[in-house]
Amino acid sequence: MSKFITDKIVRNPSDTPAFSEILERSLSRRAIMRGSLNAALASMAGLSLAACGGSDNDDDNAATPIKLAFDSLPNSMTDACVVPAGYTAHVLGAWGTPLNDKARAWDKDGKNTSEDLLHSTGMHHDGMHYFPLNGSSTEGLLVVNHEYIDENALHPNGPTLLNGKRPAEEVRKEINAHGVAVMHIRKSNGRWDIVKNSQYNRRFTSATPMNLAGPVAGTDWVKTPFSPNGSQVRGTNNNCGNGYTPWGTYLTAEENWAFIFANTTAAAELPAHQTRLGVGATGRYGWETAAGDASEVGGEFSRFNITPSANSATQDWRNEINAFGYMVEIDPYNPNSVATKRTALGRFAHEGCAYSKLEAGKPIAFYSGDDSRFEYLYRFVTEAVWDPADANRTDRLAVGDKYLNRGTLYVARFSEDGVGEWLPLTLDSVGKDGRKLGEVYGSIEEIIINTRGAADFVGATPMDRPEWTVTHPTNGDIYLTLTNNSRRNASTGTNAANPRLNNVNGHIIRWHDESNSTRFRWDIFVYGSDAAADADTNRSGLTEFNQLASPDGLGFDERGILWIQTDNGIDGGRNNAVAQSTNDQMLAVIPNALADSTGTGPVINASNQAELKRFFVGPNEAEITGFACTPDYSTIFLNVQHPSNWPAYDTSDATVATSGTVRPRSSTVVIQRADGGPIGV
Repeated sequence: MSKFITDKIVRNPSDTPAFSEILERSLSRRAIMRGSLNAALASMAGLSLAACGGSDNDDDNAATPIKLAFDSLPNSMTDACVVPAGYTAHVLGAWGTPLNDKARAWDKDGKNTSEDLLHSTGMHHDGMHYFPLNGSSTEGLLVVNHEYIDENALHPNGPTLLNGKRPAEEVRKEINAHGVAVMHIRKSNGRWDIVKNSQYNRRFTSATPMNLAGPVAGTDWVKTPFSPNGSQVRGTNNNCGNGYTPWGTYLTAEENWAFIFANTTAAAELPAHQTRLGVGATGRYGWETAAGDASEVGGEFSRFNITPSANSATQDWRNEINAFGYMVEIDPYNPNSVATKRTALGRFAHEGCAYSKLEAGKPIAFYSGDDSRFEYLYRFVTEAVWDPADANRTDRLAVGDKYLNRGTLYVARFSEDGVGEWLPLTLDSVGKDGRKLGEVYGSIEEIIINTRGAADFVGATPMDRPEWTVTHPTNGDIYLTLTNNSRRNASTGTNAANPRLNNVNGHIIRWHDESNSTRFRWDIFVYGSDAAADADTNRSGLTEFNQLASPDGLGFDERGILWIQTDNGIDGGRNNAVAQSTNDQMLAVIPNALADSTGTGPVINASNQAELKRFFVGPNEAEITGFACTPDYSTIFLNVQHPSNWPAYDTSDATVATSGTVRPRSSTVVIQRADGGPIGV
């Protein structure tokens, strides 16, 4: 998630010990026993990083090891992308690229219309996934999130405000620049391009009708003038991280959606869930101000003002916000399908959604972070057990109904001994004060609407901006980025994982769920740091060739290579040592299994840090996010979000530095080996 739209206010009132405090106690105890903090860190380090993930399975251990076969890149600070020697990178589907003939070509002066944007790629690319057609590594569907917008780049002269109102056309253009794009892409003569006018090409925007499913659907919480029976909503917004399902659908995460709404009710009288989410008196983009325009249809702008103004929820838009904040399931293979919001997975600032290692006859777990300071890590466990035959069904959203509409939502609590517990968010769950959750919230749907509040109540562990989750393809370990927490101060306490005030570097944790249990084991995988930091800060011993800060996007390929992407706040100024040395990046490493480690980490340390290698560096000011690859590993796709002066005009080569000033365009970057071989090895 870009820090342009980060929620900068701490909204968690819980007094539950933070993850950092728990880890600090663990580290301190070990340090005393060993005589120094360095000794404690050495004792907790993993044995080594191992090829193919070091799975507990004998067959996996017998597999031929793989090894990263590129040299770690040096630091870079240019208006260009950098890849290792022997690799190429080109731009694909940059913001405003037409998907069909209904859209005009992208205009360098920002003069494209809202109708153009409805039929083109959106703005600020983020999470994505590649869905092969017939298993192909040369033709498939690339589904890309569009997280937010840069109004100054989107419009010829930035946004307009006339007499306190936004022009309807500008608002429609901004609405259509959000959402998700499905792009049919094909490789020909070594180059990937969009198949224009393909039946698969489609856009989901902040105005696209979508179905609601799960506990909240059809309840009084989501009934509106648009959907009096609470079965539908218009649009998805702030689509950041992503996931996908084993039955072939895409999951897009609605993250900082709460800020597009306005509620002018006095702050003290706001519903608790709106206060907990940060709803204010004005929306981020002022979309609500276009209400009443002569061209407005069906309350398309009015719906962003959720102030109660009538006798019932079907006469005003008070409930519009309650249909946002979910994981949204899309079937990319069926161009006639309707996207479905899966409310059972909770309502918060979702960032990614990884599923557990599949086992026939057992439930599936889905993991998602709530990307804000001091928020939580969640797990949804399906009521239905996995049937491998469902992977081959073509009624994919019906399969989604089977697994994603019924189950149990949990939130994580971490202990300092490397053990954690999943706390169920159910009516019978007992909170910190001894009451049951059902005494506070009268129904499961009310718990879902108030997910953050319910997690506060049961005593979950506040985390440092939990973001993307990914699952190791063979051993089933789950990895989570904790991007940073600059709001740690004397009152909130230091971050034990990076024990300093104003933590700007972040870290990655991982855990392994115990079968048929709500307990799990966890450790720290890597600490972000600049290379020159002292040993107490640079606990993973990083050098100038792999120093990193603010880990964000994550991706595993099926070989067991973990790809780590950063969002180091460069869009807010180069305010930390890593940002002053290099642009945001993507690194690669081949992890061992959690079972091979001892203590709580770090797994990556001074003895093995060289195995963490920098593979890609982006252009100035850009976040690197989103990961996808083809089945044969010959192509990797990643996204460059909010560059300041890139890509260069009149070339698709992503490594060409910009000459002069360009209107910046978030884009997908396609990376291949010049010899056509598999990436990374």
